[in-house]
Amino acid sequence: MHVKALDENVVAHAKDRGLDALVYAPHFTRLPTIRERAARFSDDDLLVVPGREVFTGPWNARRHLLAIGLTDPIPDFITFRGALAELDRQDAAVLVPHPEMLNVSCSRADVAADPDAFDAVETYNAKALPPQNRAARDVVRDTGLPGFGSSYAHLRWTVGEAWTAFETAIDSPADLTAALRSETPRRVVHRTGLDHHLRGLAEFAHLGYENSWGKVDRLFLSGTEPTHPSHIAYDGRFDDVAVY
Repeated sequence: MHVKALDENVVAHAKDRGLDALVYAPHFTRLPTIRERAARFSDDDLLVVPGREVFTGPWNARRHLLAIGLTDPIPDFITFRGALAELDRQDAAVLVPHPEMLNVSCSRADVAADPDAFDAVETYNAKALPPQNRAARDVVRDTGLPGFGSSYAHLRWTVGEAWTAFETAIDSPADLTAALRSETPRRVVHRTGLDHHLRGLAEFAHLGYENSWGKVDRLFLSGTEPTHPSHIAYDGRFDDVAVY
């Protein structure tokens, strides 16, 4: 339900793990680019669905939203409410990835304040530590929203460590969007054992690299990057909700 890496090795690994589909949602990449790459790596055995993990709010207090079924591009670093309004306008499936994780996610209070704004909450993330996954399950228990599971793979070998098994065929991006928005029954499944645990720890350690301030300052605050709200591609549509 959520991977950051996509190449021939990822596709082969996903097929070896018996997956039918991946949601490809790399950081700070515009929707047309994601769509093009997803289409390139989709075939009869593996569907790659384009998605966007939107960074809302300022860097030090950001809340992520995973959007599937977008019709139009949406930037990062816009307000939380501004992002939710835009995703609602597009009738996208709005998912809560890694809730209650550090400063990169929605809290239980965020979800409980407006549960109708969300379609599902992640209850198992291969990157998360056990207490974080327990906290995520508490969010689902308290709000009554459906759950989903994800490898959240930034590293290629983590693909297939966790997945979501739907009780319906998912043959297209539209099928997945519809299944999520209609609360189609599903099970959250993950691998177990030492190898699974070590792969998860490697992913968690990767957080330190991807969240370094130097990387953010270099890439995202100048206004010229692909998903910055002031980028020319957005034609000023998000100026009123931009936080940078």
